[in-house]
Amino acid sequence: MPDPDPSGPQRPLERVGVSNSQYTQHSQFETYEAYGPYAPYQPPGYGGYDLHDAQTLGYGVPGAYEDTYRPAYEAAETPETPLPRQAGSAAGEDAPAPAARAGAGTGRRRRAARRRKARYIELPDGSMRRLLPQALVVAFLAGGTTAFVAKDKAIELNVDGKPRTLHTFADDVTELLSQENVDVGAHDVIAPAPGTSIRSGDEVVVQYGRPVRLTIDGHRREVWTTAHTVQEALEEMGVRAQGAYLSAARSRAIGRAGLSLDVRTERSVTVMADGHARTVRTNAATVHEVVEEAGISLRGEDTTSVPADSFPRDGQTVTVLRVTGTKEIREEEIPFKTQRTEDPSLFKGTEVVDRAGQPGLRRITYSLRIVNGVRQKPRLAGTEVVREPQPQVVKVGTKSLPTSVRGADHLNWKGLAACESGGRAHAVDPSGTYGGLYQLEARTWQSLGGSGRPQDASAEEQTLRAKKLYVRRGSSPWPHCGARLHG
Repeated sequence: MPDPDPSGPQRPLERVGVSNSQYTQHSQFETYEAYGPYAPYQPPGYGGYDLHDAQTLGYGVPGAYEDTYRPAYEAAETPETPLPRQAGSAAGEDAPAPAARAGAGTGRRRRAARRRKARYIELPDGSMRRLLPQALVVAFLAGGTTAFVAKDKAIELNVDGKPRTLHTFADDVTELLSQENVDVGAHDVIAPAPGTSIRSGDEVVVQYGRPVRLTIDGHRREVWTTAHTVQEALEEMGVRAQGAYLSAARSRAIGRAGLSLDVRTERSVTVMADGHARTVRTNAATVHEVVEEAGISLRGEDTTSVPADSFPRDGQTVTVLRVTGTKEIREEEIPFKTQRTEDPSLFKGTEVVDRAGQPGLRRITYSLRIVNGVRQKPRLAGTEVVREPQPQVVKVGTKSLPTSVRGADHLNWKGLAACESGGRAHAVDPSGTYGGLYQLEARTWQSLGGSGRPQDASAEEQTLRAKKLYVRRGSSPWPHCGARLHG
């Protein structure tokens, strides 16, 4: 069989179980890398023969060379055939002729390659023990590389609309976000959900929540949205924005800090005025604006059936009230108060008016209105004090009354009182001249040391004054009932 063409594809010698570096470092073998995969085996001391110039004999030519190859397991039994020069040197013979060497060149190269392969497989026991741990390390590293590649995942991470592709060893969404330092809050949206396992090729989306302080038709509330613009937020919240008033442009971006948004949707409001009804479509903020949009003017005291500054509701009817009227002024008294002061010169139970009280005067203004031709109940428009009231001053006696009057204590004073006044201390006759238990005249009362009127004094003082009167004049002051004193 001819030698392979050096210019054609060549396959390196097969090495079983040992790496290149181990092969080249082993002291028992020839250096493989120094000659290349198909270089001839040329040990030192060949005496200057150029093996490449030797004649190559065809395979199978009788007598060309002897095949000395032996399997590795026969190496111990059959000694290796020495090389020509080695054999000659050992036997003392001359080196063979150049022609013989040329015929045997190709065979020697093949046999040398086979011997190297056999020796490479059947290493001595000591060398195999040295190479085995290194082979295990290589196998372990090969298995670890496979596991390393298997754990690596290509993931597309989209954070708030900004996508990027990355490689990660994370097992689930939570671990991935932690590795990428993506902080999420309670109002943020994560898909898939945190804790979900991930595989290569998956997409993880994080949408940040944004607070929106939303006022819709006067109702205020705070909502969270993942939308990036006002228009997207309105669509997400289902707000009917057609024909509505917006405090911010629809294209305005919503930042992480959020924004305040006032929305007034379009409503239908009916305005009743001067006997006519007008229905308008509006997004006005107040009833007053709706009335103006309906082309109705308010004059003087004109007003509306609902507060003019209130928010108009859809389907609401607002009535304009035409108001005319006048004012009415009335005067009322302000009652005075009574002040009492103690007077030691008066007997206990006696009160005397020292200064009469005077009522004050208050001026009250009422509004008389006619609404849409109907007179309304007067309404209080204001009050004004014209004169302050003056208090009444009353003296109250504190002097102790005597217990008796000589010559009159044994008489029946209860019987006299019952006959004169029915036993009532504050009784006054129909003419107003006499008063008290014993119906004494005011002038007589004062002559007895009393003050004021007898009916204003206590019962004890009245009895005391009556006893004094009896000592002076007997029972004559009571011509009809005086006999009761002795009964």
